[in-house]
Amino acid sequence: MPEPRFTIDVIAGDGIGQEVVPAARRCVDAAVASAGIGLTWRERDWGSDHYRRTGRMMPVDALETMASADAIMLGAVGEPGIPDDVTLWGLLIPIRRTFDQYVNLRPVRLLPGTTSPLRGIDELDLVIVRENVEGEYSSVGGRFDRPGGDTVAVQESLFSRSGTARVARYAARLAASRRGTLVSATKSNGIIHTMPFWDEVVAETVAETAPDVRLRSVLIDALAAELVLHPHASDVIVASNLFGDILSDLAAALAGSIGVAPGASLNPERTHPSLFEPVHGSAPDIAGRGVANPVAQIWSASLMLSHLGLDAPAAALYDAMVATMSAGTLTGDLGGDATTESFTDAVVAELER
Repeated sequence: MPEPRFTIDVIAGDGIGQEVVPAARRCVDAAVASAGIGLTWRERDWGSDHYRRTGRMMPVDALETMASADAIMLGAVGEPGIPDDVTLWGLLIPIRRTFDQYVNLRPVRLLPGTTSPLRGIDELDLVIVRENVEGEYSSVGGRFDRPGGDTVAVQESLFSRSGTARVARYAARLAASRRGTLVSATKSNGIIHTMPFWDEVVAETVAETAPDVRLRSVLIDALAAELVLHPHASDVIVASNLFGDILSDLAAALAGSIGVAPGASLNPERTHPSLFEPVHGSAPDIAGRGVANPVAQIWSASLMLSHLGLDAPAAALYDAMVATMSAGTLTGDLGGDATTESFTDAVVAELER
């Protein structure tokens, strides 16, 4: 066994995360084996079970202990009986913000075996670049009592010039490497401070970074409709935290299933570890039955290898996953009869050919 070159922290988390993460690990190990690349996997037993035992989703020193990792693989968090804000703000959000994972990258493709709900769509390939640490998901605000017994909830959005510019820069470079078009999601006709600021900074940054990239600024409501009516009109979309979150789930559904959608929370400069996770949740209704679809986790693992500079194993892993699906090996959610284990076995066998 070669000496380890990369250290990966693994948080399987809750529900089907406990099943799809080991599946993805098997596939990653098979993908890197022939390339002579060693990986050290560090298991982190954090999530809802940890919360029930300790009152915390992860230990006090969790972020400090993860700082030395090259990447983080996350399965899913969330279980019935624990509020979503507890699970999210107790684990995922602190990781994203402490490690400055300011790009949330969500590729969207129509994979073999998946069928778009849109009539006549047999091909789809776009990428959503979501700002990941600022915007609407701010902790600034609170609830306030008014005289007379009324209560007001205030939620502040935070947009900095540097934060907006760096995600726009990333999106512009990505667009330049693809079809040379970029769509910026906005709502500047109704949100009068942050969105005109977003428009201004995005336009300036794209012009400076990739002047040949064609930029369209589209109102979020119109863009949602456009994705449904004309899904090929967009190639790369850059959006704020909230808008990007909504659009990426919509686009994944248009590609046939949110259950196969990957995600990456990136620190592009690699000064901190980046995190790789499927878009889907913990799916407690099917957890423990061995039927969970591992595609989103495997695809996320391919993004992880690519981010680490391991382009050949990343491509091999993605191609093996697609070849397995093309051969008709599909889990029940896609109309097949494969289990999590049998699908994984097929991908590993494809990698070992």
